[in-house]
Parts: sequence; structure tokens; C-alpha cells
Amino acid sequence: MKKYLSFIPFVALIALIAVCVNTFGTDALDGATQVSLLFASAICVAIGYLMRRVEWERLEREMTDKIASCMPSIIILLLIGAIGGTWMISGIVPTMIYYGVQVLRPEWFLVSSSLFCALVSVMVGSSWTTVATIGVALMGIGRAHGFDDGWVAGSIITGAYFGDKLSPLSDTTVLASSVSGTPLFTHIRYMMKTTIPTFCISLLIFTIAGLLMDIPESSGMGFLDELQETFLISPWFLLVPVLTGVMIARRWPAMVVLFMAALMAAIVAVVWQPALVALISGKETQNLLASYEGIMKVIYAPTQLQTGTPMLDQLVHTSGMAGMMPTIWLIICAQIFGGVVTATGVLRDLMDILLRWVRGTTSLVASTALTGIFCNVALADQFLSIILTSSVFKDIYRERGYESRLLSRTCEDGATVTSVLVPWNTCGLVQSTVLGVATLAYLPYCFFNLLSPITSIVVAATGRVRPVEKVTQK
Repeated sequence: MKKYLSFIPFVALIALIAVCVNTFGTDALDGATQVSLLFASAICVAIGYLMRRVEWERLEREMTDKIASCMPSIIILLLIGAIGGTWMISGIVPTMIYYGVQVLRPEWFLVSSSLFCALVSVMVGSSWTTVATIGVALMGIGRAHGFDDGWVAGSIITGAYFGDKLSPLSDTTVLASSVSGTPLFTHIRYMMKTTIPTFCISLLIFTIAGLLMDIPESSGMGFLDELQETFLISPWFLLVPVLTGVMIARRWPAMVVLFMAALMAAIVAVVWQPALVALISGKETQNLLASYEGIMKVIYAPTQLQTGTPMLDQLVHTSGMAGMMPTIWLIICAQIFGGVVTATGVLRDLMDILLRWVRGTTSLVASTALTGIFCNVALADQFLSIILTSSVFKDIYRERGYESRLLSRTCEDGATVTSVLVPWNTCGLVQSTVLGVATLAYLPYCFFNLLSPITSIVVAATGRVRPVEKVTQK
């Protein structure tokens, strides 16, 4: 009976967030969701402290450890905020949009965006970097063409997570293979059996949707003149993303790459967009002080330019580092909840209940994928989800004679790609903040992410996955 008490914090969290969304709508992430996570954490603490006699020191230690584990993500998130501001005001993103609108035909835009993001993500090994750079530009192009934000964000995320999943440079790919004891390239080759068909289905959907949508061919041309009047447009600005790609290819640390990308863009803004930088500073004259104040505001504060075109005003609006603070607040609260459900044993109890239903191959794969999804909801971090899912099922796969590559693939199919679909997960928070699209708005269009767990289960159900040997216990 005590194990079933473990459902209470999760039921409470779901109920509280549902009320928040219904009451505050798109503003729920400004604070209401964070408070809901703290209330759910308090309920879990009460169960652990009063009924399970878990020491407060253990609860506190687990919470602080979880928060500490996500500090690199928080720093990267701040740097992404700086890139969002500097790449826009410097004219880098406007240049990409300017040429992209003229090159990408509307009917092929969705599928082209997905393919482009997939290619970049495979090369750089990071969905976050892909979305924060190429993805932001593609969002602008999509809006210029008149596409719904959800469709555009869905195509970007589909491509970014396909590449992230298969790239040997991806941290999640390396993590999933290492914790399951699978050689990296064995893991990647085995993932192709579920990943490539799922991605092809997603591309087919985007192709059909693009051909069926009534988007005028000239829809993206209307504000190009205004864009050119507001910013200096030059193909030379594209050297910054090229150099960023070179640093990534040379496997520089992510923080260093993002910092250098923001620094290069800041220099471009000061040198080639001095009037805009001075305008943001609020100074009447262009001088060194105005440039310093303006570029600092671009990096850390929200900026809004009045161009006279509402769509363009929305496009060039940036949030800077300050715009990332609600997301960081939410990450901290989510990690607190993840810490207490781990320390109190609530999460382990739910896993034990789930494992009772594991019988054959299909139920084993389904349970693994669903556990990854559940951990993304409960722990709000894809890395923790991969590690926990693998640790829970590793012995079961070995005892039943299944290869470790099946476990590593299913972990990726369940945990890696669905993390971006959870509004309070670090991935969902980052991508929704960077793209300026609510998680629930793009969720229905992330076909690759939605279909990956289903494909993994279907492949298992068709009998294409079988034990290769029985491991006898000594």
C-alpha cells in the first residue's frame, strides 16, 4: 500500500499544472508552474519525512546535487540568451533570413528546414546549438512565409533531434551507449533501424503539409525591404556562423563556442550596426559610451526595435540573458522535485510497479520507452532519464538474453527525443525559450519525437527483436 502513495506527488503535480495552464495560459511558465513544482515537492517531502522517516539532510543533499548537476545547462542557457540578442542586432540572423526567404520555396520550406537542421545537428552533435543558431533563423523565415509557429518549430526540432540522436559527437548518444555497455558505433548502427524510418515518415508528413498549405509564393517578400532598411545585410556576416561551426567541428567545449559566437556577433554589431546599438542604448549620439551601453543591453536585457512592421517587430525582438531567468527558475524548481522523488524512494516504487507488467519482448521494450518518458516528466532532465532507465533495466535485459544495444536504442527512443516535449524539462524549456514558441504549441508537430517510442515498440512487436542468448545466473 505504501508504494501506491508514490502516485500522490505526481497526481498533485499534474493537477496543479493543469490548473495553472487553464488559469494563466501561456503565462503559466512565468511563475505559476514553478510554484506548482514546489508544492508537489513539498507533498513528496511530507511523505518521505513523516511516513518513511527519510532524514532531512538526505533530502536537502539530493536537491542540491540535482541543482548542481544542471549548472552547466544553466550557463549554456545564459550564453544562448546572449547569442539570441547579439546575432539578431548584429544582422547575422536578419542576413540569414533575407537570403533564406529568397532561396527556400514556401511549399518545400518545412521539409527543407528539417533536413537542414538534421544535417547541421549530425555534424555538431548538439540539438541545442542547432536550434539556437540555425533554428532561430529558420523560425524567422517561416514566419516571413506565413507558416504557423508550431509547424516551423516542429520541423526544426524534428531535424535537430534526429541529428543529435545519431551523431557520434552527441553527449546523449555517448551517454546512452556507455551506461548500457554498448560500443558507440554499434549503438548508432542499431538505432538506424528505428530512427531512419521514423525520420522518413516525419519528412513525408512535412512534405505533404507544405504542398497542401495555401502559402503564396511571394508571402515572404513583403517585409524584405523593411528588413534591409533596418539592418545592414551582408553575406560577410555569415562568417560568424561558419566560424562557430568550425569551432564545434574541432570539438571545442560548448561554453567556449557559445561565448565566442556571442563575442564575435557583438563586435559585428558595434562595427557594422552602430546606429542600432546607439538606439538601444538610448543615447542621441553615436560614441564609444553609447556603443558600450547598447551592446551590454543587447547581451543581458530584452530589446525591441520599432520598424513600423508588426511582424518584423516581433521577429527582431530579443530577450537576452534576462529573458532566460524564468526558464532557469523553472529548471531549479524541476530539479528540486526530481531530487525529492529520488531521495524519498517515490520514483523507485513507481519503477517497481511498472516492472511487474514486463513479460515478453514487446512489453520489455514498451516499459523501457515509457520509463524514459516518465523520467523526463518526473526528473525534468534527459541525462538523468537515460541513466536511470538504463540502470533499472540493464540487469533485466542481460538476464533475459537481450543485447545491450537494444537497451541503449530504446533508451534513446524513449528518453532522448521526448525530453523536448515536456514543458518543464530542461530541453523543453530551452527550445521553447529560444524559438519563442510554447512547448504545447509545437508538440503536435514534432512528429519524429512523437513517433520514435512508437516505432521502437512496433519493431519489437513484429518479432524483429529476440533474445540472442540466455544468461544463466551463477
